[in-house]
Amino acid sequence: MAKRRDFGQIVKMRSGRWQASYVAPDGVRIYAPRTFAYKGDASGWLAERRAELIAGDWVDPSAGRIRLGEYAPVWIRERRLAIQTRDNYRTTWRLHIEPFLGSVALVDITPARVRTWRSRLLANGRSEGTAAKAYRLLRGILNTAVEDERIKSNPCRIKGAGDETHSSRYVASVPQVFALAEVIGGRYRVFILTAAFTGLRWAELVALRRQDVDLEDRVLYVRRAFVERTGGPVAKLPKGGKVRVVTLPGVLVGELRQHLAGYVAPGPESLVFAGAKGCIPRRSSWRTTVKWAASRDAAGLPQDFHFHDLRHTGNHLMAQSGASTRELMDRMGHSTMRAALIYQHATHERARELADKLDALVSERRNQDES
Repeated sequence: MAKRRDFGQIVKMRSGRWQASYVAPDGVRIYAPRTFAYKGDASGWLAERRAELIAGDWVDPSAGRIRLGEYAPVWIRERRLAIQTRDNYRTTWRLHIEPFLGSVALVDITPARVRTWRSRLLANGRSEGTAAKAYRLLRGILNTAVEDERIKSNPCRIKGAGDETHSSRYVASVPQVFALAEVIGGRYRVFILTAAFTGLRWAELVALRRQDVDLEDRVLYVRRAFVERTGGPVAKLPKGGKVRVVTLPGVLVGELRQHLAGYVAPGPESLVFAGAKGCIPRRSSWRTTVKWAASRDAAGLPQDFHFHDLRHTGNHLMAQSGASTRELMDRMGHSTMRAALIYQHATHERARELADKLDALVSERRNQDES
């Protein structure tokens, strides 16, 4: 039987359990997702819903019944993102989130479920970095679900789960850079040197054209970057959204002059670093083409040394040369100081190391004079 109440309705079922319901602001009756063993529990559930309505925190439970597998792809598609970022999000979603949570309704994604999902990612061999990227993506999607009033709060509440701890990357020595370039040789010899001594990204290097190289003024114009996609490379503005000018060290001028003469077709639009068939090098196959693992080993570089570490090496050398934070930002193509300060910090550590050696030398010479 039903009993009249100030808010909602409680009905005793034939089973002896209690069913609670109330009329939502839109006039639709909302039933509790479960029945209750005790009438007091049903009353408590109604009291919580009433408090939400009074406080303005009420969310239509039917809005959260949409599955994450329906909501997330639309979020990725409609979000304002760079091409590469959108592709990365789609890959992260497909590999690390959808298989675990795609069939779950938004309203059923609880903090406990998020913890279990993250634990399964790590147990299945995903790295801490991969798990952090997936967690950040899930958190961003569910933040929007809160804004869309599909769920009341974001269940992603694991402290530090979205943080990545970047291990210190290896900095190649100048002889190692030249050794790697010599071992790889051919049309990719100067590709290696340019990556190391300009700090350009892969996507920026493979997008360089003859007209972007001014050897008289010793500069490269970074006007575009090529992003690899399933249908082929797509041109976009370099990171930061603007053209930048990178000054060349003298040692690279002669190397580029010989490379342009020997490997680059005439005409301002010709690619500076094209493959043997004149096509844009694909990062996915380049490692095989140049036998990267064997070349890296022959140059005395560690097994975890990646192509991107050449950029890291170049930026480190630039910082050691005395570049300011602003100069490093401009050269690297960063809009914030965070990355530049990493190299500045490394330079400060090197400066302290040299100061300690100087201190030891002064002390040694002073002791010699006194004895």
